[in-house]
Amino acid sequence: MKLFGKQKQIPQTYRPVMEAQEVIDLFSRMTLHQQAALMRLMSRNLIIELPGDSAMGYELDWNVDGALIAAFPAQPEESTPSIQLSPADDA
Repeated sequence: MKLFGKQKQIPQTYRPVMEAQEVIDLFSRMTLHQQAALMRLMSRNLIIELPGDSAMGYELDWNVDGALIAAFPAQPEESTPSIQLSPADDA
């Protein structure tokens, strides 16, 4: 007899690996925004080699542009501007 209805979930690392067809089926059901989010995760392990240049995947911003996912060079985040004291604060 079970006292509690909730069963423990097996950690992801112990679950069986998905087969290729399962991955393709899952990807085909995703929206473009979900696919772009997945690209952001996968790009951590990605190097894009171009003639004379290369870029790490985490240096790119992945966004939906119409019906495609576009990768653009990431803009460095601006630091928070320093707080300027007013002349009244000096007194």
